[in-house]
Amino acid sequence: MIKPVVHDPAALQTPAQPASRSDRAVITNLLDTLAANQANCVGMAANMIGVNKRIIVVQMGPLAIPMINPQIIKKSGPYQTSEGCLSLTGERPTTRYKQITVKFDNQNFAPQQQTFNDFIAQIIQHEVDHCDGILI
Repeated sequence: MIKPVVHDPAALQTPAQPASRSDRAVITNLLDTLAANQANCVGMAANMIGVNKRIIVVQMGPLAIPMINPQIIKKSGPYQTSEGCLSLTGERPTTRYKQITVKFDNQNFAPQQQTFNDFIAQIIQHEVDHCDGILI
């Protein structure tokens, strides 16, 4: 179900709680809301739709990939960039990393570990920041 996007900075700065199998509907809602906003958005975190759970979805080419309880465990190649956010107006400067390794559960709650590069890595970092209550 498509959900309204949260714009309240106080709500967005609350660190997310771990997600569990009982949060499966949140994954569907995030995927639906991302698809509805695909012209302006390449990733979403659950707090952007008013759910304080550690779940993100990331557009990777034609596929939107959910990540449950993502944790960045390795990062390299820092660089400066400017990002926008569907929840906030304008763009802001931030530091990102060219390569990251992420531990997460997939949509079936199976543990995963994967390395991501460049723009996909940047999207994941932005959404994990949301989970941590960090706004750009």
